Amino acid sequence: MYILYLDESGSVGNINEQYFVLGGVAVFERQIHWISEELNKLAAAIWPDNPEALEFHASTIYAARKPPWRDMKDRAARQAAIKNVLKVVVDSHESTRVFACAIHKPSYPYEDPVELAFEDLCKRFDLYLQRMYSQGNPQRGLIVFDKSSYESGLQRLTRNLRISGTRWGKLRNLVEVPLFVDSKASRLLQLADHIAYSVFRRYESGDTSYLDVIINRFDKEGDKLHGLVHKHHTGPCMCPACLTRKLSPE
Repeated sequence: MYILYLDESGSVGNINEQYFVLGGVAVFERQIHWISEELNKLAAAIWPDNPEALEFHASTIYAARKPPWRDMKDRAARQAAIKNVLKVVVDSHESTRVFACAIHKPSYPYEDPVELAFEDLCKRFDLYLQRMYSQGNPQRGLIVFDKSSYESGLQRLTRNLRISGTRWGKLRNLVEVPLFVDSKASRLLQLADHIAYSVFRRYESGDTSYLDVIINRFDKEGDKLHGLVHKHHTGPCMCPACLTRKLSPE
């Protein structure tokens, strides 16, 4: 079984932000322990007195809002900490894949960015599992989401998607509605937070420094980049997500 851990970056209701991002990482069940342990080691190196209490939350690290980040006065050191979290997925097993959907909110004034991004990622995750099935590796998928106000809505949406399908077709490989877990208890959700943040920084602020770390771990098939999508109606775009669809239409 593969588990897709998802988290968000950006705020649906913040009119000062152009983007909302849903992103995360799909991990084979036997790889979960390895990734968690690598992040635990990083936590112990950063805060040896209390590593269990350290939660990797990218925006909190960047802004130095809480200890131990508040005591880390050097911004470059905090930025390095974010990248070190992202490097865990880079160093993980080749089957580990990254997924993210960036929604330009003004382009979809009458749609819910959360549901739009979630539907897209559900289908992309399902297609990844379908590709493995066609290669003789049948797997099922489960989505784990950080606890949020979207819980009931996304569970209802998933049930509808499993029955009626997405706008691109039916979901065939998801075994259950999403599970919602407190990110404090899950290093994998904390990693998903960093992935979503790296994509948000790229589209909201033009900062590619975090996305560049993980760009090669997004799900792809040959030259086609399936795992990263940029939904917008703002004219031509040369970001990796848009460029791959221009060169290799899905």
